Amino acid sequence: MLRILITTVLLVLIAGCSYFPGVHKIDIQQGNLVTQEMVDQLRPGMTKSQVRFVMGSPLVVDTFQQSRWDYLMTLKKGTDDVRIQERISLFFKEGKLAFFNGDFRPSAANVQR
Repeated sequence: MLRILITTVLLVLIAGCSYFPGVHKIDIQQGNLVTQEMVDQLRPGMTKSQVRFVMGSPLVVDTFQQSRWDYLMTLKKGTDDVRIQERISLFFKEGKLAFFNGDFRPSAANVQR
C-alpha cells in the first residue's frame, strides 16, 4: 500500500512539473534581426562591405554562389504556438548590390522615381 502511495505521489509530482499554469515562457529568436530601417538604407551599387555594415553578417552565404546573401529570422512567441519567419535575399553583381527580394520592401518615401 505504501509503495502504491509513493508511486502515485511521484507520478503526480512529475506530471505537475511538465505543465504548470502561470509559468513564464520566453520568446525565442533565431537568425538575423532585420528591420525596415535597415532595408531602407540599401541602395543598388553598394559594395559588400557597405551592405555588411548596414545589415550585419548574413546568416547564409552560399558556397557555390558567392553573389547571394540570405538573412533569415524566426521568432516563436512563448505565449502562443505561432512562429513568425522573415527572410530577405541580397544579390550582387561584380561585387555590388544589384537587387534584393523577400519579405521586406523599400518604404514608399525612399523609392527613387
